[in-house]
Amino acid sequence: MGQTNKNTDRIGTEKIGKLLFDFSIPAIIGMLVNTVYNIVDRAYVGQGVDPLGLAGVSIVMPVMMIIMAFSMLIGIGANTLFSIRLGEGRRDEVEKIMAHAFVLLFVIPGIFIVLGLVFLDDILVKILGVSEAVLPYASSYLRIILYGGVFSAMGPGINHFIRSDGHPRTSMFTQILGAGINIILDPIFIFGFGWGVAGAAWATIISQFASFVWVMFYFNSKLTPLRFRIRGLKLEPRIVFKIMAIGFAPAIMTIAMSLVNVLQNRMLYRYGSDLAVAAMGIVFSIIMLIFTPLQGLTQGAQPIIGYNYGAKQYRRVRDTYKWAIISGSIFTIIGFMGIQLFPAALISLFTKERGEFLSLGVLCLRTSTLLMPVVGFQVISANYFQSIGKPVQSSILGLSRQILFYIPLVLLLPEIWGIKGVFYAMPAADFCSLLLTVAVMFFELKRLNKLIV
Repeated sequence: MGQTNKNTDRIGTEKIGKLLFDFSIPAIIGMLVNTVYNIVDRAYVGQGVDPLGLAGVSIVMPVMMIIMAFSMLIGIGANTLFSIRLGEGRRDEVEKIMAHAFVLLFVIPGIFIVLGLVFLDDILVKILGVSEAVLPYASSYLRIILYGGVFSAMGPGINHFIRSDGHPRTSMFTQILGAGINIILDPIFIFGFGWGVAGAAWATIISQFASFVWVMFYFNSKLTPLRFRIRGLKLEPRIVFKIMAIGFAPAIMTIAMSLVNVLQNRMLYRYGSDLAVAAMGIVFSIIMLIFTPLQGLTQGAQPIIGYNYGAKQYRRVRDTYKWAIISGSIFTIIGFMGIQLFPAALISLFTKERGEFLSLGVLCLRTSTLLMPVVGFQVISANYFQSIGKPVQSSILGLSRQILFYIPLVLLLPEIWGIKGVFYAMPAADFCSLLLTVAVMFFELKRLNKLIV
């Protein structure tokens, strides 16, 4: 385990600013590429098919987010436990955690995917509320995505271990590899072969399979002494429970986002049309792109906070959190300014449509992101609790924005302002969540300061 010692022990000794930079920049680059990976289908479909095709790809996003949630439940949960055990010096348990993660990443998403294929039409019509005009596009795209769903869960889930193994740049390469293949295959399948939305789906699952193959190669190479030793594995309830308890917060937040997305689409249909759903799909893609550096930052901070918390170096934990807050706020402010200044240009990246559709997209984008500058504080604070192994607090902060505040607001505000009320619900929920996060972090930082000697 000598190589692992060298790569991980620096997490407890190097300067926080340099360490956060070293771990976050590869994660940010990887996440940027990975976000392009997730939204490039919509961009190509929007330019090469029509708004109905774009609506079809956008409206099935909740199902894809649930697969992502299962990947986060196991991948992030196991990775956080992995980092804490390294910080505690309990290296004997590291590979056991990895083996548990591998099995769980295959079984849990696999069950959901099989059910999704069996009940595909019911999911699309009865749950997602897909209109008759959009149904052929949505069905074609989602069916193919589900075929490769296990790899879309296992690749990112296992990739977390590469970062905490002290190789953030190699982890970044995993994301770049998949995204690069997807970007290359999309125009070939959509335009060259004329497969439309089905071509976008095939490009996605092939690229996800390639990423999975790469991460498995890493853990069977000389790049690391760690191995996924599955043979003879007997799942231990204590490890399974701990993994799921820690990973519960980010997973349930993603599932909540999925459910909120379903509700949001239904409200868009009620007060708008298929065009409103397509416009919100574009806005969601842009918000994902802006928030990507923030997600990469939290991924970079997670092993640093987790390791040092396990090693009882609480001053380094506090300093990492503060550095992350400052950096995250810079990202969100820059993104906010870009959205408010150039909304039409951003919308036009995803569609060649003009007139009513473009105006609707601009209104939705500008309104939905009014409080974007303060969202970084809330996201990083929720991630802080996840990093130190406190899923309850992390879940409360994460779910407050998506469940506690957004759902009642998106049901109430459209009654007052119509379609604009759907857009206003997002910044209103951000404001309420900000107040809660400030209160929770006040007491947590007070507790942490008492531990610093």
